[in-house]
Amino acid sequence: MSAEKNIKKSTEQLEAIGEKVDTVLIEKIVKRLGIANQSVDASHVAATDPSEIERLKKNFVIKKLEQKDDAATDKAIADAMEKMKPHRMKQRGAVYYLLTVHFGKKSVYVK
Repeated sequence: MSAEKNIKKSTEQLEAIGEKVDTVLIEKIVKRLGIANQSVDASHVAATDPSEIERLKKNFVIKKLEQKDDAATDKAIADAMEKMKPHRMKQRGAVYYLLTVHFGKKSVYVK
C-alpha cells in the first residue's frame, strides 16, 4: 500500500470519528512511517495486542513525542484507542495523528 493510500484512509478514519484533520500534519505523519506504508499489517495498530500498545508507547509516544512513561501517557493511548474503536483496522497514521495532537506536538512534524 502506498503512502498516498494510507493518507487517504487515515484521513477518512479521523473524519469518521469527528476529527477536523490538518492535512499537512497527516501527510507528514504518514510519509514518515516509511516502510510501514508498504505492509498492510504494519500500517495498522493492533489495539488489543498489549505488546503492540507497549511498542506504540515506547517507540512513538515516549521516544518521538518525548512524553513520560506515566499514567497520563497510558490514558492518552487508551483514549486514542477508544476514539478509534469504530474502526476494526486502525490506521497507524490516524492513531499517531490523535496522539500527536493530544500532546500538542505538531512541531515534531510541521516546522
